[in-house]
Amino acid sequence: MTQPLIASADVDYVFNSPEQCGVSFSDMIEKHLPLENFANARALSGSAEPGYSSVYRSKAIKNLKKMIAPGLDTYYAIWKNAVKNFGDRPALASRPYNYKTGVSEPRYTSITFKEADRKVQDFGAGLFHVLQHSPFKIPGCEPHEKIENHLRDYRSYTPENHSFIVTLYSGNREEWVIADLACSTYAISNTVLYDTLGANTSEYILSTTQSPVVITSYQHVEQVISLKENSPELAAIITIISMDPLDCESPEAGQSLVEMARAANIELFGMDQVIGIGKLFPMAPLPPTPESLYTISFTSGTTGASPKGVIMTHLNAASGICFVLCNAPSLPFDVEIVFLPLAHIYERQGLAHNLSKGGMCGFPQLNGTPLTLVEDLKLLKPKHMSNVPRVFTKLEAALKNATLKSDSAVKRALFAKVFDTKMKLQSVADGAKGEHWLYDHTIVPKLRKSLGFDEMLFCTTGSAPISPETVRFMKAALNIGFSQGYGLTETYAGFCFSQPFEKEPGSCGAPGVCCDIRVRELPELNYHIDDPRGPSGELLIRGHQVFPGYYKNKEETDKCLKDGWFATGDVARIDPANGRLFIIDRVKNFFKLAQGEYVTPEKVENVYLSSNPLLTQCFVHGDSLRHHLVAVVGVDPAGITNFLVHECNVSKAELHSEEAILQMVNKTENRIKLLKALNSRVRGLTGFELIHNLYVEFEPLRIERDVITPTVKIRRPIAAKFFAEQIKSMYEEPSLVSKTKM
Repeated sequence: MTQPLIASADVDYVFNSPEQCGVSFSDMIEKHLPLENFANARALSGSAEPGYSSVYRSKAIKNLKKMIAPGLDTYYAIWKNAVKNFGDRPALASRPYNYKTGVSEPRYTSITFKEADRKVQDFGAGLFHVLQHSPFKIPGCEPHEKIENHLRDYRSYTPENHSFIVTLYSGNREEWVIADLACSTYAISNTVLYDTLGANTSEYILSTTQSPVVITSYQHVEQVISLKENSPELAAIITIISMDPLDCESPEAGQSLVEMARAANIELFGMDQVIGIGKLFPMAPLPPTPESLYTISFTSGTTGASPKGVIMTHLNAASGICFVLCNAPSLPFDVEIVFLPLAHIYERQGLAHNLSKGGMCGFPQLNGTPLTLVEDLKLLKPKHMSNVPRVFTKLEAALKNATLKSDSAVKRALFAKVFDTKMKLQSVADGAKGEHWLYDHTIVPKLRKSLGFDEMLFCTTGSAPISPETVRFMKAALNIGFSQGYGLTETYAGFCFSQPFEKEPGSCGAPGVCCDIRVRELPELNYHIDDPRGPSGELLIRGHQVFPGYYKNKEETDKCLKDGWFATGDVARIDPANGRLFIIDRVKNFFKLAQGEYVTPEKVENVYLSSNPLLTQCFVHGDSLRHHLVAVVGVDPAGITNFLVHECNVSKAELHSEEAILQMVNKTENRIKLLKALNSRVRGLTGFELIHNLYVEFEPLRIERDVITPTVKIRRPIAAKFFAEQIKSMYEEPSLVSKTKM
């Protein structure tokens, strides 16, 4: 007798084994997901406690789930399941790179799941062989002893008693994924360095984890060697593996690096060499357990303090993948661009999910930038993309400049009519895609093609709140679904996200099948659990995606984990009608103005950015000694030049350089006009939330200034310190708003 496909409520997996139910895994994914009722949550009866809201759980389940199907409780098991079911499908796609010219070819090539798995096993076997036979291992050095004892101990690993740590250090590329999967295949834990991290943070992570091996891009090899040479605490590093061939610059340069490494007691290999060694010395997989430590993901943090290492087990990863499978639209033969840093758990979850269902993951060109993203999109033609709000607001601004800000009055009127019609059609009901018999076959396809969105079906955003207006505009202009997710490094990224076509954008959706949520009231910030709009306060999460703790940091662990609940530090509201989550801001981001009003800076910034295509960046500042807000803003060079010429009567001859443009726009009389224009466009802000003065640069918020994280979140305390002189000057001036006569 065949089992029913949907598992019973009392087990910890969503589906029974599809093979035992007479269903293929791909059919299960494509025909039975997302789950029914996944979009809403319910309050659990009798779960409210004093000071806390009721507990909310997905309507799709009775009890929390751990995994999608029996046995798929580690990332390794999920990967091997994908290889088994989708072996001949393309898995990883890259643009061939010419090391001599430094240019990527204008095409993508791919390898299949079977080919990728062969590389994974060959590389993993080679990695273990070179570590075991390293001449630089130090007697009594704990990570080196872990290498020696790995075959004996791997079955008993836990978050506290784990393997040696492999460090991955590069931008997004195929080799990064091969190395990560090799770690999972051989029960090796890893950590990640951001491609843009400074030397101090990199040294801190390497020292804290005592990693003996760094797998990195060629451009970082010398830096890693220097880090060891200059820090006795990094003596454990004995192997570096370059993802690029060692002769990519020249044979002589590669040999020089090998000798430099050897002088620092490090063996240096190219990844191709290690794969070759693995072919000579093959090794059977060493499967991890659900309790095995999968990765330590160091949070970039917004305060400037040393990053905290978030421990993620294989079960955390399996649960995170299970959540996305149950909630995301099921796209057969999905193609996804892996743009956000894989060092950030958000993109790591997305990649793992896409591979788990047989999708193809394409990588940006090597050494690419956000400016080359559209070029990659046009070549790859993905069906889905995850990105952060600031990238989407830039795309929004570019589209508006080409349409609603066109020099042609006829074009402006036409596009306004198209977008308004589409927005109205998409706001009729949840699920309304806003199809239009004419616009969808004439105007919208041209806009989609201009950005490489030819095949795009939906986008996902997370990491920070996004303006509902941005979502409405992007959906209408590009005819795509748009989901806003919420999650943290501590929850293996997302555990909820909205439907791609919600009538009213703004929510992050309901919690998924692996986590519960509730809020703790914050009366001092005027957030209460009896709010008629829904319980509001600090968001708390529990479930199988929640991390077990911070690496070697019990103090910080104890601060945020209590009775199984993780305190996020984010202020949220839960809609009692459907259990959907609305994120308001970070608890620590709120500031009080002198007259007593609380301001949410991220909300203000997003409203200004989405309302003003001229702006590319915005950092809002205020404090309890001041009566109004000031801002540091980034502007589009062409847009601000046009503004100065047409609105400030400045001649083009005076704007002969970027320096001249910035000097001109920061003159008081021109800032008054600019601020008036910006403030006239914003909607939904109260008077005390308006900006009263501003300082202008082209790109004030840069990673190298340390004022934003690698995931483009503003580090507010550091930004306030960096721009202290400009902030002081703005407050020494009278408010410019009073001069605008608003």
